[in-house]
Amino acid sequence: MVESPACTWHSEPCRFLRTTTRGNIMARHDSVDLAFTAKALNHTDFESSFSGALSFARRKYTKNLNGVDLAVTGIPFDTATSNRPGTRFGPRGIRAASTEVAWQRNWPWEFNPMELMSIVDYGDCAIEYGTPQGVPDQIEAHIARIIKTGTAVLSLGGDHFLTLPVLRAHAKRHGPLSLLHFDAHTDTWKDDGWRIDHGTMFYHAVREGLVNPEQSVQVGIRTTNDDPLGFNIFPADWIHRNGTEALVENVLGILGDRKTYLTFDIDCVDPAYAPGTGTPVCGGLSSAQVLDVVRRLRGVNLVGMDLVEVSPPYDHAEITALLGAFIAYDFIALYAAKHKLGESVVK
Repeated sequence: MVESPACTWHSEPCRFLRTTTRGNIMARHDSVDLAFTAKALNHTDFESSFSGALSFARRKYTKNLNGVDLAVTGIPFDTATSNRPGTRFGPRGIRAASTEVAWQRNWPWEFNPMELMSIVDYGDCAIEYGTPQGVPDQIEAHIARIIKTGTAVLSLGGDHFLTLPVLRAHAKRHGPLSLLHFDAHTDTWKDDGWRIDHGTMFYHAVREGLVNPEQSVQVGIRTTNDDPLGFNIFPADWIHRNGTEALVENVLGILGDRKTYLTFDIDCVDPAYAPGTGTPVCGGLSSAQVLDVVRRLRGVNLVGMDLVEVSPPYDHAEITALLGAFIAYDFIALYAAKHKLGESVVK
């Protein structure tokens, strides 16, 4: 057998080391199921994308937050959806797709946030589906337990209502926040009572003083709402006409260095690129546009993040979940750029 100069095999039983032109990849009997077997919380090890335990990006599953910079958690709740359900399966779908972003430093970042920070998968929020009126308090308490340790949170939804109780927990710790909101819908429609509704939560967020709309931004909007409550809105057609660079310049100018909560509804993306969602709206941003915008937002002072409305039952070939995983990775990189590298918005 003739060995390739680009590939060296060691004959130790059950172990092999393979060095390729892509870089050093180690695959051993102990480099499987890294969600449980990982030795460190800031690592990037190779594990086959088609197998193994499915934590987010192969982060270790743990409830121990000592020394943890950021925790990824799922919130599998979709009772508040107004159209197609299924986002309760979103965290599971995104975790499965995230094996594609777990094995290397992702392009175009010059650093690897998974090695720069200690990151864990905290598992899911426990949802008591039989008492839906209690779910908002369950979500808020779940997030509060994490952030009281000084650990930042990236939440995976679930429908978009979950952002309201998550914002409540963050506002209690940080005070009123700026909101950076990607969506096809403003989600500021007024309701007359206490609805658990994924179209009214930012109406309540403004009324409760959780966010300051004049210092907040909504991106990709393409549904009619005659009372935007003072948010700075950049509709999808504005972005198509003016480009992503102009959008980012405006967003950074509005947010400055204010503490910001980032929420991304996957239906901001056109259903041609993200069909797996509950309330798709045509005319949205492309995958390339969204990723370009997110990656240009370095310096935003993020204190919390979520990615919501991925509905695997309506997905095709996992393309929506895969996009969600890439966006979530970029959110983590944005957080690392600000809080580990100390980058600030350049005005």
